[in-house]
Amino acid sequence: MGMTVQTSLRDKIIQAQQEALDRGNLKKELDCGAEKQFDAKSDGMIYYRDRIWIPAVDELRKLIFDEAHKTRYSVHPGADKMYQDLRGFYWWPGMKKDIAEYVGQCLTCAKVKAEHQKPSGLLEQPEIPLWKWEQIAMDFITKLPRTSSGHDTIWVIIDCLTKSAHFLPMRETFTMDKLARLYINEIVVRHGVPLSIISDRDSRFTSWFWQSLQKSLGTQLNLSTAYHPQTDGQSERTIQTLEDMLRTCVLDFGGNWDSHLPLIEFSYNNSYHSSIGCAPFEALYGRKCRSPICWTEVGDNRITGPELIQETTDKIALIQRRLQATRSRQKSYADKRRKPLEFQVGDRVMLKVSPWKGVVRFGKKGKLAPRYVGPFEIIQRIGPVAYKLRLPYELSGVHDVFHISNLKKCLADESLGIPIEEIQVDEQLHFIEEPLEIMDREVKQLKRSRIPIVKVRWNSKRRPEFTWEREDHMKSKYPHLFAEESVTDNDS
Repeated sequence: MGMTVQTSLRDKIIQAQQEALDRGNLKKELDCGAEKQFDAKSDGMIYYRDRIWIPAVDELRKLIFDEAHKTRYSVHPGADKMYQDLRGFYWWPGMKKDIAEYVGQCLTCAKVKAEHQKPSGLLEQPEIPLWKWEQIAMDFITKLPRTSSGHDTIWVIIDCLTKSAHFLPMRETFTMDKLARLYINEIVVRHGVPLSIISDRDSRFTSWFWQSLQKSLGTQLNLSTAYHPQTDGQSERTIQTLEDMLRTCVLDFGGNWDSHLPLIEFSYNNSYHSSIGCAPFEALYGRKCRSPICWTEVGDNRITGPELIQETTDKIALIQRRLQATRSRQKSYADKRRKPLEFQVGDRVMLKVSPWKGVVRFGKKGKLAPRYVGPFEIIQRIGPVAYKLRLPYELSGVHDVFHISNLKKCLADESLGIPIEEIQVDEQLHFIEEPLEIMDREVKQLKRSRIPIVKVRWNSKRRPEFTWEREDHMKSKYPHLFAEESVTDNDS
């Protein structure tokens, strides 16, 4: 390996070896019955098959571990690498296991190293609804181009049984009073009051007004965990389809996107849906609605009375069976790429976070920020794959229930992973770093345009950090910086 033992370490090894020999129980301590493999050499140390024998002295072994793991020339190798580095030079019984335990207890490794295993937590799916529009999912599509009508957001609401959906244009600045009236006029009037609503933790859905309204209507709110992946997958998938349809309509037909939205909703609801084996309108009304490619006459296949009720009931049962088959297939595919994992109340875990600066690109330190913070104690198990953590006051703005894929068991003894006052984390588990001041200005010259950019100093406590950002983006997001700058210019 080319390693040499430092003088101080050599002296400690020789002393520990001599003390072990003086105890006269070398065979008992080694428990290997291989005394013939040991050899005392001229340097004063005892070797086992040309490797230095390290007696069972915890302080000595920890000193070797620290030297091979935490110094500048080692820089926290993994357990396998560290074992291969040490095994050619040192030896003691159970060496590989001791190295694995040491690396597992290193808090720095727990904070910064990515997991290279399958994500934790098998796929958990909500119950299949018993009737139409009893269980719905909803989400918002925001930051759309503002239309001549002032719309810049779409409220997407989906029935989890028939997959029928409503796409409601609105403004992002709508008050909760307007949202409540829109919800009652478009959903409750057409389909009645749902039993439950699945949504993410958008501030509008977590507001006191929205929760009190649903409570008075008798609707249960099923909000996602923080940084949720799978809770509202139905609405996210529908949003993908809707955005693709919006893009094609704007490209092919032009005009404002909200003018195409009614026919997009009709097309979505009248088109085949693989999970239910028919179109949402067919599941909702018993047959597809008439269109230029659907020539069914109004009087054809007319069913009335008990036959209509029986056919509707049979169709719902068929849809439920198709949904069950689709979900079972989806779960079998998903679980192949996941692993089961459970924690107990009282366990300490690291929490995965993402470095994010609040603007369009990462800075250097943002990308090198820790992958995990913590450790935090688990105080309650919410479900098969969700746990509630005891978060400090500094993270009070983050919802305290997390999906298991964002947690990692912590074996370190330290009480806190990084000083929590040095970071801010938003509700999506992104690091937040606020700009402090504008340091300089330049104009970036492109072929056909000139883009003003500014040099920004960020509030990093570890070291000063500066990045160049677009001036218009910074003005829209942090107008106070430019207000302070104009005041300073007037004073001067």
